[in-house]
Amino acid sequence: TTNTTRVDVFSVASGHLYERLLKIMMVAVRRRSKYNVKFWIIKAFLSPQFKATLPIMANKYNFSYQLVSYKWPQWLRPQYEKQRIIWGNKILFLDVLFPLDLERVIYIDSDQIVRTDLIELMRMDFGKAPYAFTPFCDSRKETEPFRFWKQGYWKDHLGEKKYHISALFAIDLRRFRQMAAGDVLRYHYQLLSADPLSLANLDQDLPNYAQDQIPIYSLPQNWLWCETWCSDETIDEAKTIDLCNNPLTKKPKLYVAQTMVKEWPGLDEEVRNISAGPDEYEKFFFKE
Repeated sequence: TTNTTRVDVFSVASGHLYERLLKIMMVAVRRRSKYNVKFWIIKAFLSPQFKATLPIMANKYNFSYQLVSYKWPQWLRPQYEKQRIIWGNKILFLDVLFPLDLERVIYIDSDQIVRTDLIELMRMDFGKAPYAFTPFCDSRKETEPFRFWKQGYWKDHLGEKKYHISALFAIDLRRFRQMAAGDVLRYHYQLLSADPLSLANLDQDLPNYAQDQIPIYSLPQNWLWCETWCSDETIDEAKTIDLCNNPLTKKPKLYVAQTMVKEWPGLDEEVRNISAGPDEYEKFFFKE
């Protein structure tokens, strides 16, 4: 374990809705932590408006940030759909996206609501594993038929291992690089992506598939609550809430956020009032 005194969070967002959700996630992380906070955001997909708003937010909430990018290598099979490119960026380049002196970073989806001080995850011991994910919940009984990892291919492949959700995971970058885990993930990606039907959820299927070579430390269940798989009784003890899509109700993310997450409407109202005025926008736009 490291006695770090900063919370480092990595994220990616594309489009107006996800940028709005990302602002909320950032404010929630900052509010919950007594420590310094730094955000690492993938630059490629951000709108100029969002980029112009970042310095204003950083100043108002007292966090630091860095925009990161990595060019998809020519030898690695490309993805053409934006969502899949984003998923690829989130899992395939963890060893090369960050400066070498960064020891640990926590990936958080933009549509995640954080309710705890993430310093706990920054300091947790993952044993020999280079990263930690939360397994999917089992507590919501009515979605049992949708638990694809309990049948067919995944059941055989995983054996005793769990299937984990990729909306939040912490990476011990030193261990990750030491094991050359990035190379192993890219190797498996290259093989599996030859079949367009494999890696349906690229960012999630890949680390779950590669568990034999890259072990996953399983976080306690309360690290991630998602309505699809977790029962209503367990929401109060959740450290983070993922606005995932429930296959039974198909409720839109914003509806779930507004109705199930008590702090969400207040946070949403607050971030809507932070936007770059024309001056900041212009200054930023012409600087690019």
